Amino acid sequence: MQLKHLRTLLSPQDGAAKVTCMAWSQNNAKFAVCTVDRVVLLYDEHGERRDKFSTKPADMKYGRKSYMVKGMAFSPDSTKIAIGQTDNIIYVYKIGEDWGDKKVICNKFIQTSAVTCLQWPAEYVIVFGLAEGKVRLANTKTNKSSTIYGTDSYVVALTTNCSGKGILSGHADGTIVRYFFDDEGSGESQGKLVNHPCPPYALAWATNSIMAAGCDRRVVAYGKEGHVLQTFDYSRDPQEREFTTAAASPGGQSVVLGSYDRLRVFNWSPRKSVWEEAKPKEIANLYTITALAWKRDGSRLCAGTLCGGVEQFDCCLRRSIYKNKFELTYVGPSQVIVKNLSSGTRVVLKSHCGYEVEEVKILGKERYLVAHTSDTLLLGDLNTNRLSEIAWQGSGGNEKYFFENENVCMIFNAGELTLVEYGSNDTLGSVRTEFMNPHLISVRINERCQRGMEDNKKLAYLVDIKTIAIVDLIGGYNIGTINHESRVDWLELNETGHKLLFRDRKLRLHLYDIESCSKTMILNFCSYVQWVPGSDVLVAQNRNSLCVWYNIEAPERVTMSSIRGDVVGLERSGGKTEVMVTEGVTTVAYTLDEGLIEFGTAIDDGNYTRATAFLETLEMTPETEAMWKTLSKLALEARQLHIAERCFSALGHVAKARFLHETNEIADQVSREYGGEGIDFYQVRARLAMLEKNYKLAEMIFLEQNAVEEAMDMYQELHRWDECIAVAEAKGHPALEKLRRDYYQWLMDTQQEERAGELQESQGDGLAAISLYLKAGLPAKAARLVLTREELLANTELVEHITAALIKGELYERAGDLFEKIRNPQRALECYRKGSAFMKAVELARLVFPVEVVKLEEAWGDHLVQQKQLDAAINHYIEARCSIKAIEAALGARQWKKAIYILDLQDRNTASKYYPRVAQHYASLQEYEIAEELYAKGDRTKDAIDMYTQAGRWEQAHKLAMKCMQPEDVSVLYITQAQEMEKQGKFREAERLYVTVEEPDLAITMFKKHKLYDDMIRLLGKHHPDLLSDTHLHLGKELEAEGRLQEAEYHYLEAQEWKATVNMYRSSGLWEEAYRVAKAHGGANAHKHVAYLWAKSLGGEAAVRLLNKLGLLEAAIDHAADNCSFEFAFELSRLALKHKTPEIHLRYAMYLEDEGKLEEAEAEFIRAGKPKEAVLMFVHNQDWEAAQRVAEAHDPDSVAEVLVGQARGALEEKDFQKAEGLLLRAQRPGLALNFYKEAGLWSDALRICKDYVPGQLEALQEEYEREATKKGGRGVEGLVEQARQWEQAGEYSRAVDCYLKVRDSGSSSLMEKCWVKAAELSIKFLPPQRSLEVVHAVGPQLVGIGKHSAAAELYLNLDLVKEAIDAFIEGEEWNKAKRVAKELDPRYEDYVDQHYKEFLKNQGKVDSLVGVDVVAALDLYVEQGQWDKCIETATKQNYKILHKYVALYATHLIREGGYAQALALYVQHGAPANPQNFNIYKRIFTDMVSSPGTNSAEAYHSWADLRDVLFNLCENLVKSSEANSAAHEEFETMLLIAHYYATRSAAQSIKQLETIAARLSVSLLRHTQLLPADKAFYEAGTAAKAVGWENMAFIFLNRFLDLTDAIEEGSLDALDHSDFQDTDIPFEVPLPAKQHILEAQREEVRDWVLTVSMDQRLEQVLPRDERGAYEASLVAASTGVRALPCLITGYPILRNKIEFKRPGKAANKDNWNKFLMAIKTSHSPVCQDVLKFISQWCGGLPSTSFSFH
Repeated sequence: MQLKHLRTLLSPQDGAAKVTCMAWSQNNAKFAVCTVDRVVLLYDEHGERRDKFSTKPADMKYGRKSYMVKGMAFSPDSTKIAIGQTDNIIYVYKIGEDWGDKKVICNKFIQTSAVTCLQWPAEYVIVFGLAEGKVRLANTKTNKSSTIYGTDSYVVALTTNCSGKGILSGHADGTIVRYFFDDEGSGESQGKLVNHPCPPYALAWATNSIMAAGCDRRVVAYGKEGHVLQTFDYSRDPQEREFTTAAASPGGQSVVLGSYDRLRVFNWSPRKSVWEEAKPKEIANLYTITALAWKRDGSRLCAGTLCGGVEQFDCCLRRSIYKNKFELTYVGPSQVIVKNLSSGTRVVLKSHCGYEVEEVKILGKERYLVAHTSDTLLLGDLNTNRLSEIAWQGSGGNEKYFFENENVCMIFNAGELTLVEYGSNDTLGSVRTEFMNPHLISVRINERCQRGMEDNKKLAYLVDIKTIAIVDLIGGYNIGTINHESRVDWLELNETGHKLLFRDRKLRLHLYDIESCSKTMILNFCSYVQWVPGSDVLVAQNRNSLCVWYNIEAPERVTMSSIRGDVVGLERSGGKTEVMVTEGVTTVAYTLDEGLIEFGTAIDDGNYTRATAFLETLEMTPETEAMWKTLSKLALEARQLHIAERCFSALGHVAKARFLHETNEIADQVSREYGGEGIDFYQVRARLAMLEKNYKLAEMIFLEQNAVEEAMDMYQELHRWDECIAVAEAKGHPALEKLRRDYYQWLMDTQQEERAGELQESQGDGLAAISLYLKAGLPAKAARLVLTREELLANTELVEHITAALIKGELYERAGDLFEKIRNPQRALECYRKGSAFMKAVELARLVFPVEVVKLEEAWGDHLVQQKQLDAAINHYIEARCSIKAIEAALGARQWKKAIYILDLQDRNTASKYYPRVAQHYASLQEYEIAEELYAKGDRTKDAIDMYTQAGRWEQAHKLAMKCMQPEDVSVLYITQAQEMEKQGKFREAERLYVTVEEPDLAITMFKKHKLYDDMIRLLGKHHPDLLSDTHLHLGKELEAEGRLQEAEYHYLEAQEWKATVNMYRSSGLWEEAYRVAKAHGGANAHKHVAYLWAKSLGGEAAVRLLNKLGLLEAAIDHAADNCSFEFAFELSRLALKHKTPEIHLRYAMYLEDEGKLEEAEAEFIRAGKPKEAVLMFVHNQDWEAAQRVAEAHDPDSVAEVLVGQARGALEEKDFQKAEGLLLRAQRPGLALNFYKEAGLWSDALRICKDYVPGQLEALQEEYEREATKKGGRGVEGLVEQARQWEQAGEYSRAVDCYLKVRDSGSSSLMEKCWVKAAELSIKFLPPQRSLEVVHAVGPQLVGIGKHSAAAELYLNLDLVKEAIDAFIEGEEWNKAKRVAKELDPRYEDYVDQHYKEFLKNQGKVDSLVGVDVVAALDLYVEQGQWDKCIETATKQNYKILHKYVALYATHLIREGGYAQALALYVQHGAPANPQNFNIYKRIFTDMVSSPGTNSAEAYHSWADLRDVLFNLCENLVKSSEANSAAHEEFETMLLIAHYYATRSAAQSIKQLETIAARLSVSLLRHTQLLPADKAFYEAGTAAKAVGWENMAFIFLNRFLDLTDAIEEGSLDALDHSDFQDTDIPFEVPLPAKQHILEAQREEVRDWVLTVSMDQRLEQVLPRDERGAYEASLVAASTGVRALPCLITGYPILRNKIEFKRPGKAANKDNWNKFLMAIKTSHSPVCQDVLKFISQWCGGLPSTSFSFH
């Protein structure tokens, strides 16, 4: 980022007048500056001063200058400014949204000490620091302040992070403290973060770190947990002063620090993850920067100075213009300002994750922003300023964006659709789909808010071409899947997301209800469909109909109107909705019923206020009245009582309106008194229940509130006395009796005697009740009451009175009951009979009058029949034994089964007349078997046969007829019936009858007679298939004769006679039909032939038009020509295809030629423009004269061909002279030449060639020579002879060519002579270039036949030295080659030597090669594996060569496992300090220490060799460039180890030195990083055990066993190092790749260790010496002092030290003397060798030692 000075907002003064603080508003529109005068100046975003106001002190008594403003910040809504002052107060001023608004103090917070700094990070939250060290929070909502945290040090700086969720305070003691309101999941710590070296006056919190600086002139970047990331030190810069203030960019990617005359800029590099310093902004005479403020969009930085100046800078990484319409300003890596150049509007695009914005595009009609970062995608809507950032892994820019939906961006990438809602930083949803067309995806995001639904986000899309999925984007689950049978080509959800419309490829429109999962097809042939915006009304077009669904819940109710064009769109504005239709060139608007649209939508959305407002605008009509009714019902259900009241007022329902008005007044009064909604008040709820006539609910509500009186009043008002009395009873109301009296009196007053009687009855006053019932004309009620009470029955007069009233009222049954009760059965029976109460009458008669029962049953049956209850009457007739009546009733009631049952019980005569009636019923039900049986029972078989016949069941009819009739009679019957059917035109029925009696021919004849040929053919196919084809043909001819051509065509084609069909149509002049048939049935060319004939019949222009129409003109012309109808062909081509005329002439000519009419043919050929064909015709007929005539006249080019043809004839007659003359006339000497060659007349051929084609003479001679060569030896001799002739004739070039052609495999000497002769001739007589070519040709051929010397001499003749040398080399004549090189061209001496070496190498003559090239010879020895010879030869060379091959041989030996031989090699030849040999030495060492059998006296010489080689190497290293390197130190250690091993082997040979041997084994343990650990511990353990050091032995062998286990497991992780703490035995050692000790020895050790550990007599500790350290450890753990190791034992030397001349080499005196004594006593040569080595190694022995020889 760079700073560019834009303007000076406030000019500086001459003296100090510092700007104390500055602030930008959150909306970027205002900038505030507070000067030293304590006045706040307000600027707009362009830097123009627009306003100002003065601040005020906390207390005026101290004067206006008693304080300074130390902090200032805008509120998040940019309408307030907080001012922090040193007089212990914070004021919050409301400055308003517009310039010039009145400034008022809206909050003030008094503090205990001076405010030093201030921030306003969030709404209502002001954070500030105090001089006493506290950081506090002021809440503008509660007007209270509280301490967040306190310190003891003055707060010098306060800043927030980019999100405003965390604060950072800097204190005078250098402390920086961090506090989070919300750590946003970062998990970063709170509290004291870091101690800066000086007070961090310049403090900024960037995205990735915290920048602090102060008076020490150092800028330090701290990490998130306070560790130092970077330091920028300017303390040595004499130009730099202290840093006074700092500001981080809003994106947190840049930090600016202010000092003296300078602004330093630091930019965060995301790729390197470091701060990089940009070029500082230096301005002379600016003086100290006292305040910095960065505009919220990052585009401007303002700096205030000590002298009161305010400078504005432009902050920009880069700027670009997009399509000349937008300006893109990159104010930071992650922040871009997009400015519309035409409107001036700006949008700040920012990556909240801090990623670098790579590219910004403006898409979707230049409304939508798309930008990529490395890990996210930024999207934005420029119109609404809604921005989103989502995680997005780049896919190479393959995304496709769709912006059809204003709320959602659709992104397609790799078969996946991602939805992003503008303004949300999470993806709305993601689904797999291959269909990228926006018409196949529908998204609805809260487009119409509905009651009870906060969020509504739905997506419909295609899973495949026939499957639609609907997803709830909030829950992320599938709410519907539609599997359709056809491909879907359009779909759209309605605005509420409850309905889905989709159309398939067959133009069928379907509606899917998501809640009920039901699919309905609502329209066919749908060419246009659209939801009306802002509603659920649907508009569609079906052909010439406009279809409108005003209520989509009832899709069957559609309003249709005719239109005369295509619907092109919908427009909804100004309170009306119009469908735009294009009718021709004009567009017509069809207006929809806005009332239905608007009202329906408002009702669907539950927006009843909108519905009311709309209805207010309409006049009262039946439709409007219906709408008011609907709204009233819904408003009541939704408890929107004011709307309901308005609805009832509009409808004129005064009572309801008044009742609701009173209810609303109660609700409003309760709402005013108690707050909340008044509709929950019990009176309101009760009144609503009353309105719904749910009085029980109202009563319950009143009683819940103990409002008994109100409940009773309600019931009394409604005259519901019973419920009122019930409430009074339940609650024990004192006015109960009075209520009852009032109720009775009211009933009597209102003449409700029945209700009064019931009341008296309920109170137990029966008589009074009966009196009232009778008075009310209700004798039945009186009778019921009497019947229930015995005491009333005893009152005879009363009973008589009641029965009389009952009879009078014709209530006979009730009178009968009463008579029966008072035991008067006779009158009771009469009453029952009169009242048709037969059940009671029968029951009474059975008891009292049994004789009457039968009569009563019959009467009961008759009564039921009168009542049309026939089925009920049947049983009563049966009981009365009236069978005929029972049968009639059963038949009348259609109780057929019951009728059959009764009939079966009757005699035959009675039943037979009823059976046919039942049978007819079953026949009508097509239950023919039952009907047949019934007809049989009624002796009506003929009727059964007729039934089957009428039903077309001929087989059953025939079967039945055969049973009861003679076959002849049956046939006669059927044929007669069939003929009858035929007369009636029932041919199918007649056919079936004929076929049933096996007379199909009669049926065929019938069909033929009536010309029903299809049926005739069908029967023929079935009964006479062999006659079918002939019949078709016959029918075809017959129909043709009758002129029924189409039917004839069918039959001809069925007979496979398409030609007959074509001829039929041709003869009738129906050429089109003929053509159609031929094309359909006549193969590939038949239709062309018909078309040709058709055209021919027409002739002239008509023929041309027809053929053009059929596209067969050219084919017809060709066809005419093929059929020799040349006149017709000429006519057609003349009229239409003139270019075809020559072709027809040509074909006519060829026809005439075939006919032998040559003259006519000639004329036609010439007309066709083909005179050559005429010439060829005459040539073919050998009419040479005519051919020549035509050729000369019309085709001069063909004259030669005529002559050639004539010449061929002469040749056939062997007249060569004539033929030659003709060919020469034809200027074709080449042909003459060929003829002579073919005839073998070479002399004539050569003559012709020489005279006429001399250019071919040479080639002819060569051909002749080839022919000669083919003829064997004679050919070679001929060549030689001819060459001699050429030579004699002076034709040297040709002679040379002839000599060169000589090839005789039998005689190499002849070839040599010829070739040498050729070369000599060329050298002597031919030009140098030609002679060079010849020699170059001859030389290789001579070499090829082994004549190397001859070839070399030829080359030397022409000074071709190299070629001569090559010839000698090829012949292996090395001396000649060397001599030539030496004498003629010394440059080639090396060349010859090189080839000689190669030759010797290839021949394997190494001994000879040594004298020529030693290195090559040595390499050859290596290749052949002759290592001894190689080394022997190399020994004679220099030291470097020798050691190269020694190293190669050693490597070879090591690879073969012969490390001992490799060691011997270096013993013999010494070990040079070549770095490339180091690996060999290390490998020899490693193999040696790892090999078995080396822990013995016998191994001394091997160890001594290793020791001597390493000593030699170390001595050489001291003198080399590798001296004191790591490798040198390693080899010194190896030398020490080898010395220990050698000394141990020497000590093992003498019994008295076994403790020394054991000590050496123990000492070697400190080198286990270079030795196999298991082997070293095993050897140390066994040695210690052998000398009785059991503690040591146990620990070492135990360690050995642990190591063997670790080798098995492949890991050292499980090793326990506790036994070796405070020793110099290393823990970290390489894990041996294999076991170095045999299994048997391991088992032996395991047993011993187990035995000892069980014994528990040993202490598991290593022995210690006077240092308190392990006795073999060189380093004392307590002091860290390192002792020198003894040269004899390897143990540390603590006292009695013997020092040697070489520094660092010493021995323990006791051990040394012991070793010397052993040598003296044993005279051991190996021990003497050890002593000799020590002398060499340590620069001589000490004086105490003895000399040895």
